[in-house]
Amino acid sequence: MQRNLTSTRSQRIFQYGDRPWNTGVVAAASLVPILMLMIGWMLWRDSAQARLVYGWDFITPTLNASWNPVTDVFQAWPFIYGTLLTSITALALSMPVSLGVAIFLAELCPRWLYQPLSWMVELLAAIPSVIFGLWGIFVFLPEVVTPVGNALFAVFGNIPGLGKFFEGPIPVSGSSRLAASLILAIMITPTIAAVTRDVFVAIPRTQREASLALGATQWETIWQVLFPYGLSGILGAVILGLGRALGETMAVTMVIGNSIEGSFSLLRPGYTMSSLIANEFAEATGILHSQALIEIGLILFAMTLLLNIIARYLVWRVAKRNVQEARA
Repeated sequence: MQRNLTSTRSQRIFQYGDRPWNTGVVAAASLVPILMLMIGWMLWRDSAQARLVYGWDFITPTLNASWNPVTDVFQAWPFIYGTLLTSITALALSMPVSLGVAIFLAELCPRWLYQPLSWMVELLAAIPSVIFGLWGIFVFLPEVVTPVGNALFAVFGNIPGLGKFFEGPIPVSGSSRLAASLILAIMITPTIAAVTRDVFVAIPRTQREASLALGATQWETIWQVLFPYGLSGILGAVILGLGRALGETMAVTMVIGNSIEGSFSLLRPGYTMSSLIANEFAEATGILHSQALIEIGLILFAMTLLLNIIARYLVWRVAKRNVQEARA
């Protein structure tokens, strides 16, 4: 009798599938924070000796920072600065283009052109980064980066205060932080554009019709109605692009010049954190060298995690405000 009751209960549970499905979903979702904590713990544990030896001097901003595996002197500021400078510059260059592409596709594009153009944008996002790097070395650097860099040096290089960011001239090869920024801008543009396009497409048609019925122009509808309505999604797209720019490795390594120097200039060669790890980790000469590289990985991990937390908070604030305005 007891066996029959147990069998019946088991059949009832698995027949409808709710409990096994819910258990599986919870288990799968739990793997994400567990994996994140494991990565963070591994980076923290394996950089313990470097943190003990160098302390806060490892990340202290200074123009005289040194990275010398021979003498076991390691300071990460030039690489932190290079990562922030190239990523933020790339985002500033990419955002206007990305938003323009998204607006055109969602609001202005003829029906016959929408699908082919959308596919082209998505295909651009799928190109491997090493291909961008090769194209950058042989085509983009000599034909675009070098002339643009020389023009920026000629215009801004002698302006007090601003000149240190355009100190030059740019190397003949074109390898520089500017090159990395421009390559990153090209790489993140399709990501931001595709996500922003989907945000605009998802906005109900009634929002457009109501605005136009009140006498607004199409531009006023886009700028004053659609942008505020989809701001949370647009912020998410921008942060997604910035996250890719922060962690990009191969293309940046191939065009940034890989030079350890403390210059602030966008026109000088440099390093990012990810390109330094890619270049040196396999050839680390000692325990402190490898642990210093792992500590740089820990800093990059923390920066990315903090960025995503801030992004989620901003998206939540905007979404909450939209809900409150809708209820009012």
